[in-house]
Amino acid sequence: MEPCIKINAGATKWEIRHKVWDYMENRNLANFPRPVHNRIPNFKGAAQAGDKLRALANFRSSKVVKVNPDAPQQQARYVTLDARKMLLVPTPRLRNGLFNHIIPPAGASKEDLRVCSTSQGVKEFSRPVGLDAKVTVDLVVVGSVAVSEKGYRIGKGEGYADMEYAMMVSMGAVSSATVVVTIVHDCQVVDIPEDLIESHDVTVDYILTPTRVIRTDCKLPKPEGIIWAKLDADMLGKIPILKTLRALEQQSGKDVTLGKAEQRAKEDLPRESREKARGEPEAVATLYVGGIPSGLRVGELKGALRDRGVLPLKLHWQGPQRRAFLDYNDRRAAEAALAALQGLSVNGHGLQAEFARSQRSHRRPVHAQRPAKEVQEKLLLSSFSHLCSYWEFKVNAAS
Repeated sequence: MEPCIKINAGATKWEIRHKVWDYMENRNLANFPRPVHNRIPNFKGAAQAGDKLRALANFRSSKVVKVNPDAPQQQARYVTLDARKMLLVPTPRLRNGLFNHIIPPAGASKEDLRVCSTSQGVKEFSRPVGLDAKVTVDLVVVGSVAVSEKGYRIGKGEGYADMEYAMMVSMGAVSSATVVVTIVHDCQVVDIPEDLIESHDVTVDYILTPTRVIRTDCKLPKPEGIIWAKLDADMLGKIPILKTLRALEQQSGKDVTLGKAEQRAKEDLPRESREKARGEPEAVATLYVGGIPSGLRVGELKGALRDRGVLPLKLHWQGPQRRAFLDYNDRRAAEAALAALQGLSVNGHGLQAEFARSQRSHRRPVHAQRPAKEVQEKLLLSSFSHLCSYWEFKVNAAS
């Protein structure tokens, strides 16, 4: 079957995600929450696709099924409970452990099971599963933004599905024989270049859509555990359970040396920006973004930046402090980004953008004060050529 969305040769993960998001949004192919950008799309027809889980022999023979908590997989959670199988759902963003066991009330009716399969039901009818639990997961259901018939998967860019799988490998809950299924809209099945798939990326064995059941026969191996060299201290701070797993693996004699600051964001940049970033250039200018509302996700901020053509060398997220820092290795690029960010609003909240007044120890100092109104006006004028380049980028991205 010919893909609905054509992927250009040399496309990055970032470009593929946005092509899918734009296609679905422009054609009204998703339900709430909207827009679909920076999300696993809650596509129309998700219930029909989820129902196809029953047809898989691997599902029928399974006893323990892990399903991600996103809205488009709600039917998969219901089907699992209705088949009287053990349902495990990951803790959102892995903040408090790895996953929870959903336990419906005694004598639950089908309507009760539907409630248990909702996001609220997952919270109310769950019991945490500890790392010491001797559980074997027979089948894993993950969400996707894009997936290929060869089994190559692209998520929304935050890496939680890949991390969940790697953590399950580390605790012995899954193996290379564990079947992985994704549930998507037909338009999300696209051609993904193999060279975009890395050792930490989870591949899939089956794709369920509203109209098809696709067996991928994927040839690439699944992750064999946590690749500690790809993680840094910031990631361990975000996912406390990683500290416990690291200690356990260290005790078993494994190399758990952490790498430098994670550079996953580079793969999401347009190709020209990614190629520049490979040389690890040192940041010489940093923008401060303040006024970030409580509860805003880093993915939502990234999406807002991308929509304005703002592509920093690196984004330092400090959500709890309601701020973020954007690094640039070129002063003029930082000035252009600052001009593009004037009047930025996310979810109805206006954000403040300015040059950082001080830099953290690992970045080169930039002694710049907040621009006065007249300086900002001059900056906007001097950045006109950069803005023209930005709008050219937007037009090319939309075409």
